[in-house]
Amino acid sequence: MSEQPPASARRPKGEPRFPGGPVADPAGSHHERRIRSFQPRRSRVTTGQGEYLERLWPLWGLDIDGRGTLDLKAMFDGLPVVLEIGFGMGEATAEMAAADPGTGILAVDVHTPGQGNLLGLAERGGLGNVRVGNGDAIILLREMLEPESLDGLRVYFPDPWPKKRHHKRRIIQPDFLTLAAPRLKPGAVLHCATDWEPYAEQMLEVLNAHPAFENTQADGGYAPRPAFRPLTRFEGQGLDKGHVVHDLLFTRVAELPSA
Repeated sequence: MSEQPPASARRPKGEPRFPGGPVADPAGSHHERRIRSFQPRRSRVTTGQGEYLERLWPLWGLDIDGRGTLDLKAMFDGLPVVLEIGFGMGEATAEMAAADPGTGILAVDVHTPGQGNLLGLAERGGLGNVRVGNGDAIILLREMLEPESLDGLRVYFPDPWPKKRHHKRRIIQPDFLTLAAPRLKPGAVLHCATDWEPYAEQMLEVLNAHPAFENTQADGGYAPRPAFRPLTRFEGQGLDKGHVVHDLLFTRVAELPSA
């Protein structure tokens, strides 16, 4: 028998969906007329996921509201911190956190079931190096992170927006890289992965052309999948369809170009 939505999901109109949990629109006062790279998915939240959201969000959750600068050192007890944008259901994130407890992972997504699932995985695995962010990663990078506060940035299997008229919604664009670069420490690794060939080609072109990043591959091409990146659910789906997965690993240069 499938799990039923938690009682909090059957709330009277106007009451929060998960008391003490992630809010529906954390940066409501920061609405902008800009193209979004994501589209919130209103999938059903199971009873277990809802319980994790209500119980663990005050401990390990973060609403991206743009109203203050984060102290990542305090949040992660001084660990180096990697930002992961888009984590799906969180299985790969939890696996990486377990394999590398000396690195903090700030995992950001807008998918509520995935947020609850990752919180549950973190609790069951004793993963004190995971924090879950809810909201727009652009607002997080632009308004809530100190310069050179990140030791890495991961963007695994972002929405490829395959239709040509939607290509402008793809997250790996020159403007995004220009925004992210100052938040990364010199030498920090930007790691992207996709199973959508045309998007991989665009990523490679955009990253190779950006003056703030250097390709880790001497030939300027794709990188082998590093051992620390586990196979994700989306990757498995792509491989089942015959897709080829491409990893791109770039480092932030020592000195950023002047504006």
